[in-house]
Amino acid sequence: MMEVKGDIWKLWEGGHFIVIPTNGFVKNNGDAVMGRGLAYDAKIKFPKLPCELGELLREYGNDVFIFRDYRIFTFPVKHNWDEKADIELIKSSAIGLRSLVALWVRRKSIVPPVYIPRVGCGNGRLDWKDVKPVLDVLLDKNFQVANNE
Repeated sequence: MMEVKGDIWKLWEGGHFIVIPTNGFVKNNGDAVMGRGLAYDAKIKFPKLPCELGELLREYGNDVFIFRDYRIFTFPVKHNWDEKADIELIKSSAIGLRSLVALWVRRKSIVPPVYIPRVGCGNGRLDWKDVKPVLDVLLDKNFQVANNE
């Protein structure tokens, strides 16, 4: 895994798959909560995504999912929208993401790299210095961290 400077949405516009940090909360109407950050941006770009993610969360739990039509992987960092990000959930999500990306790369359905933000470090309130070592161990050359700084 390496870091690159750039806006993750510009990388998406270039045809790449990106990762969107999410939580596992589903509202009474069935939509996943996507109220801040990249999740909110994705909700605006893809209005059906909250409902589609909500269905998967209800059926399979708070896991990593691929939305091929949107070129997005969801990446749970929180259990509930108002919590601080959970480093153990980030580890679990990184393992799930790595496995899912490997499957789709083998099928030649996606071409690396997959761009991932500094998960858990915005609205999740974690420090990158604590998250980066976790991801470094778990994510390989198929992943690049997109950093706007």
